[in-house]
Amino acid sequence: MQVVKPDTGTRSRLGQFIERPAVQRTILLLIVINAVILGMQTSASVVDRWGGMLHLLDTIILAVFVAEITARIYVHRAGFFRDPWSLFDFAVVAIALVPASGQLSILRALRVLRVMRMVTMVPSMRRVVSALLSAIPGLGSIAMVLGLVFYVSAVIATGLFSAEFPEWFGTLGRSVYTLFQVMTLESWSMGIVRPVMEVFPYAWVFFIPFILIATFTMLNLFIAIIVNAMQTVTEADREATQSSIDAARDHIETDLHDEVRSLRGEIAELKEMLRQESRR
Repeated sequence: MQVVKPDTGTRSRLGQFIERPAVQRTILLLIVINAVILGMQTSASVVDRWGGMLHLLDTIILAVFVAEITARIYVHRAGFFRDPWSLFDFAVVAIALVPASGQLSILRALRVLRVMRMVTMVPSMRRVVSALLSAIPGLGSIAMVLGLVFYVSAVIATGLFSAEFPEWFGTLGRSVYTLFQVMTLESWSMGIVRPVMEVFPYAWVFFIPFILIATFTMLNLFIAIIVNAMQTVTEADREATQSSIDAARDHIETDLHDEVRSLRGEIAELKEMLRQESRR
């Protein structure tokens, strides 16, 4: 005989309630409203006029978030803390509960992180974030290659141009910063390269290959890795959905076969009963 814990039914009903689409949409709406309130609280004139009401609404919404997180912990127990997205929600709400006074007053600005809960509520946003996280190893490899390119180029630029342009290439650090500006294509031609070429006419031999490698090649590699990660996540979601559909179909087919066998058995019993009746 199976022993059912007293709170199992309550946890099940509460879990079904918080997973209802209407409840999820309400939480999402509260997140958006909370974001608007936090934005309005940055205006001194708005705070002077509506500060009390905005603070009250902010407190009520925070209380709803705390109640939702508490309910999820009660329903999922230890499983809640094994889910990264649940931990993210917990951390965001917990930050809002830290007293924002004294040395911790800087945490008051972190209340806006509650808006980031939209990432966990909107499936498409979760998919994008998951793709970005899965792309981190590849992006890290490209970042190391880019750092190597920057280091080699900065050493060369410091050796070539430091004497005439110490404000741009006087030290290795200045050269790295100047090359970063060149990589972003921000005033790279008229602001840096052309003045350098007035003194070193063949400086373009250094800057043009650097731009082609650091800006266009590396940028395209970054984009390629992110796109590949998005495709991988999308394919994984599609396979998971297909697996769920196949499992549901197999379950339905099994149930149908069981029903058919049961009906055949009942029909056979009815036929036997009819034969016995006819013999009488």
